[in-house]
Amino acid sequence: MSQGHNSEIIIVDDDPAVRDALSVVFSLEGYHVTSFGDGQSLLTAARARTPSCIILDVHMPGRSGLDILKELNAQDYGAPIFIISGQGDIPMAVDAIKNGALDFIEKPFDADTVVTRVREAIQAWDRRKEPGSSSDLSSLAFPGRELLTPREREVLAQIAGGASNKEAGRHLGISPRTIEVHRARIMEKLGAKNAADLVRIVMSEGR
Repeated sequence: MSQGHNSEIIIVDDDPAVRDALSVVFSLEGYHVTSFGDGQSLLTAARARTPSCIILDVHMPGRSGLDILKELNAQDYGAPIFIISGQGDIPMAVDAIKNGALDFIEKPFDADTVVTRVREAIQAWDRRKEPGSSSDLSSLAFPGRELLTPREREVLAQIAGGASNKEAGRHLGISPRTIEVHRARIMEKLGAKNAADLVRIVMSEGR
């Protein structure tokens, strides 16, 4: 059922059918759902309060989902943000993750799968806020650490701990494909050739 005391989910899509479908499935799960047909309404609402999760369509008239992510400063926003993208939009979904989206949901989607993924993401997000939940990596100083976003550091902690993409995704509440996106970005930023190289960079400099 609903997660914690603040269980609002905001859905932003210019397609009323998508909004209605998602509103129904999340309402049935006990969430309070607010939906908008444009990004500006979301920005106004998201600045006034922090929901449990935002589900944002990447293609909208006027400002795209990517524009909204940038304006919302999604990297530092206080709730997980999912991007809805069509099957041909993988490069755009990757851009969205670089701009702070937690994960992406591909159309056409299965309602049960979306609910499960959002619930897991909210639970993982709540775990991050618990005292002592940050990994040992947060105290390590290694070259390039300041280049990484907080989420990239979390993914790196999972990789350095030996987790597979699937395990890391489960722990952080995101899909293995999104872990792949972060892993590629981390390796690029730290100049690592492979996962073993990443661990070496972190551990050798972090002692």
